[in-house]
Amino acid sequence: MLTRKVPKIRSSEITSESIYLTRRKFVQQGVIAGAGLSFGSHANAGLQSNDDITPERIVTSYNNFYEFGTDKSDPAKNAHQLTTDPWTVNVSGEAKKTGKFAFEDIVAGLDRQERIYRFRCVEAWSMVVPWVGISLKEILQQFEPNGNAKYVEFKTLVRPSEMPGQRGIFSSIDWPYVEGLRMDEAYHPLSIMAVGLFGKELPNQNGAPWRLIVPWKYGFKSVKSIVSIRFTKRQPRNTWNLLAPNEYGFYANVNPAVSHPRWSQASERRLPSSLFNPNRRPTLPFNGYADEVASLYSGMNLAKNF
Repeated sequence: MLTRKVPKIRSSEITSESIYLTRRKFVQQGVIAGAGLSFGSHANAGLQSNDDITPERIVTSYNNFYEFGTDKSDPAKNAHQLTTDPWTVNVSGEAKKTGKFAFEDIVAGLDRQERIYRFRCVEAWSMVVPWVGISLKEILQQFEPNGNAKYVEFKTLVRPSEMPGQRGIFSSIDWPYVEGLRMDEAYHPLSIMAVGLFGKELPNQNGAPWRLIVPWKYGFKSVKSIVSIRFTKRQPRNTWNLLAPNEYGFYANVNPAVSHPRWSQASERRLPSSLFNPNRRPTLPFNGYADEVASLYSGMNLAKNF
């Protein structure tokens, strides 16, 4: 049974030296590892020599989280209203262990790792973020999905009283926000549930208490504040694909060769940037993780299965 409680990550568990360090210094000094977290064998997969960590103030203030509003600044402004403790997750579908579980019970005893990942938005901006995460495979395997589980679906919280975007002008979304993965994608070693940033507890505006991170996909796949996990035989319909199927597919693999209907995906704007320093750079296939994940899509037409 999933019963043991674990303490939340506290900012005192990690030194502030990690916040603005470059990738090389961050790894060499090992400040996360010294605080009881580990880097893991995939901690720096896909990173390039010029991938400096994006400043924390940007990572926590420049967000797409429409549950709190449509402007990038709205989540940081409004997410303080969200209550994340207690937090319950409903598990259903093709698995042996289903029902309602406390978030703390699901993550109890599972290894937390520092994962410095490139993060690429479909809007063609990008960041480099030091997540604190837990293997998605380890989380899902606890529920013992059966052979009929070909996909896993995730849903975010619906709570209009605390999430003003759910009662605001962006009413075309039929809440809750829904996303999904094939099981082989979910079980890939790079896929994690993030529970922290910069060695601290995950802020509300970034998807507290946990969110999906799949670094080779566009950011809209990384559903936040998850309250539902469902194992299913059939491919789930994800929110943005339902809203604009010609613009947003199920797979959402970062692909510079396939343009969005309204803009090119061949390059990206790396934050921080400005009018005089746009900080543009070429977009890499699978966001730089091709060596690790391209085999998942062998033989697929990635322009058709976008």
